[in-house]
Amino acid sequence: MQPENLTPPCSIDLHCHSNRSDGVLTPTDVVARAAENGIQLLALTDHDTVDGLDEARLAAQQHKITLINGVEISTLWQNRGIHIVGLGFDHQHPAMTALLAQQAELRQKRAEEIGAKLEKCGIEQAYAGAKSLAGGEVTRAHYARYLVQIGQVKNETQAFKRYLGQGKPGYVSAQWCDIETANRVIHQAGGVSVCAHPLRYPLTRKWLLRLLSDFQQWGGDAVEVAHSGQSPDQRHNLAKWVDELGLLASAGSDFHYPCGWIELGKNLWLPTIAKPVWQAPDFALLFMQSAV
Repeated sequence: MQPENLTPPCSIDLHCHSNRSDGVLTPTDVVARAAENGIQLLALTDHDTVDGLDEARLAAQQHKITLINGVEISTLWQNRGIHIVGLGFDHQHPAMTALLAQQAELRQKRAEEIGAKLEKCGIEQAYAGAKSLAGGEVTRAHYARYLVQIGQVKNETQAFKRYLGQGKPGYVSAQWCDIETANRVIHQAGGVSVCAHPLRYPLTRKWLLRLLSDFQQWGGDAVEVAHSGQSPDQRHNLAKWVDELGLLASAGSDFHYPCGWIELGKNLWLPTIAKPVWQAPDFALLFMQSAV
């Protein structure tokens, strides 16, 4: 049974990934799965790339669902990686194109350095192996899958704990853009900026509130209030903090591949105190323009 005081389950998912970044399914297959799950409004938000949007839009037309432009931009805040989702923007805008090109260069350099470090740990052809599993840019997720594939670890979680997590032999720190830059570029491209899955960062309540406050001060529009894997209390508390800051609420599964606990459109209800970003008058038109 769902908790009381919430909006009805919505056929909306504004955060998911394809194999153009660290997802497993193609953009076409992600859209098809979303349609099977009853999604009516979808955003494909691959990490630091919009390469899958054109393919996804063709599939969305076929399945008669609305696809809006999306991206998940990697940023640094207080030496921590924080993800900012852009929604409803012009994916060919020069400012967005330039930022994503810069991010791609940083990601490529990092991927090569991770490969070199793993080689020193005895993992032969690490970069080539990870690249063989990637449909686009190589990420740590691809290294984790490769380590599982060759039997070096039992699962991806173990890969991060032994090799890829902070302080481990294959870890390479990233030098992403800052949150203010990500927000600015998203707005320049005509979109909406969203702080992704804030409860997944290893932050105390004090630091989480500071993150949300900084995000708001730097022009942020919304926070991903509904995300797979939260408890009802966590979601209600987050919705309350977001409302107090005058921010809107978004909902996204962060789907990467079919599994039991994170699925397209699953468990994405919003508490009634939350103001959905897709219903805000200033943003509804942006979403529809992006879907054309």
